[in-house]
Formats: sequence, C-alpha cells, structure tokens
Amino acid sequence: MQFRQQALAKLQSPEELDLPVRLARPQGWLVLAVTVVALAAASVWAVTGTVSATVSAPAVLTHGQGSYVLQSPVAGQVTEIVAEEGARLPAGSPVLKVRTADGETVVRTLAAGRLTALAVSIGQIVTTGANVAAVEKVADADDPLYATVYVPARSAASLPADAAVDLTLQTVPAERYGVLRGHVKSVDRTPQSAQRIAAFLGDSQLGEQFTEDGRPVAVTVRLDTAAGTDSGYRWSTADGPPHALTSMTLATGSIRLADQRPVDWLLP
Repeated sequence: MQFRQQALAKLQSPEELDLPVRLARPQGWLVLAVTVVALAAASVWAVTGTVSATVSAPAVLTHGQGSYVLQSPVAGQVTEIVAEEGARLPAGSPVLKVRTADGETVVRTLAAGRLTALAVSIGQIVTTGANVAAVEKVADADDPLYATVYVPARSAASLPADAAVDLTLQTVPAERYGVLRGHVKSVDRTPQSAQRIAAFLGDSQLGEQFTEDGRPVAVTVRLDTAAGTDSGYRWSTADGPPHALTSMTLATGSIRLADQRPVDWLLP
C-alpha cells in the first residue's frame, strides 16, 4: 500500500519541478577540493622540484698515493723477518732476509711507507719476483686519509664535481656512530683492471673483488675534517667513533648524483 501511494505521488508530479536540485553533497565538495589541491601541488613539484639519486659502490681508505707490492729479487729461503706489520719505514729499509746459494740477500723497501702486509714467513721458499710484502706509500704520520670508491663505469659520466659522499665503514657500526662524510675530489675515467687495482692497493684479492661485475672507475674522495672528533673527520653523528681511522679499511661509498627534475622522467 505504501509503494502504491509513492507511485501515485510521483505520477502527480513526474518532473518534480517544485523540488530544489542538489548538485553535490558537502562531503563530495570536500573530496573535490582536496583532489584539486593535490594535483596542483604535484604539478608545481614536477616542474620546479628535483629528485636526488645516489650510486653505491665498494670503497677503501688509503693515504691517496696508493701502495706497492714488494717482490723478492732472488730465489731462496726466508731466514729472518726484520720489519713488523704496521711499521712506518723509510725508503731502503730492510724488510726480510733471503738465503741463496751465493749468500744472504736483504729485501728492502723501494719507497717510504707503512708495511701493511707480509706475504711470507720464516723458512718459506720464495722464487725470484715472488710477492713478499705490501707497502703503503705514506711519508708522514699526519698525511690525510682519502677514500677510493670503485664505481661502475656506466655511472661515471653522471658523477658531478665535488659531490657529497657518505662512507659506511666495515669497522664502525653505522647505527651507533653514523657514516663518514666526504666529497668527490677527482674521477679517473679510465676503467680499472684487477691488476691495476691490486698494484694500487697492494692486494690482489681486492683487485679481483672490485672487478667481479666488470671494470670500475676509481673515484678519489676527500674526507671532511672536524677538529672535535677523535678520528679528526666529520661524521653524520656529533662525535663519530672514539678512535682514529686506519688506512686499508674497507667501506661502502654512497655518492650523491646530480639532482634531476621529475618532469624529465614523465615526458617521452
């Protein structure tokens, strides 16, 4: 009965001209306004805003001049290790002695530096040209540290000058002490072979490790200094780790690329 009355009422006023027209509910107007504001903000950001991208790659701390591999000039048996790992030695310093059929030969450093690794032990037989030690070229204890980041060659062209770099050191917990700050000093655009990296770092294993995915380019990073930290360098935290940094520390470098406008990504 109720439905019949409604049907009869509709027949009496089929066009309902006497009723006000409702274009939209208040909730609809609110949604429309929010949508318009969001689209306007997105359009402005797409034209004037920028997007920052980074490239991450393996890195190692050095004193900038690299290292060299010390080789035995003769074949024979190692009879004595004269120098200790970590010692800083002037050029021509004795490192070890090798006994040959003609007598005993002293193997000496070629240039001043720090003895970073010994590859032989007493009693070991070595051949002529065998690698016996690695020496990092550093003449003074106050020589600053640098970081060498081995970036994939395809990313080298997009590296801006003086780009900001964050270094996560393997020996420093980042969640507690943060990351080490630096800036790009120079970019060697020539792809590095495993042999060249090994010669610079004095470590053949690192040469193979850094070239597993192809030949990278070497990016030298200048570390930002800070007088108020124990390490002497600037960190993302106030103090950084409570100790000095040492060369040949492995790290991961994150280099900030040039800012790009998002509208360039949207246009074909």
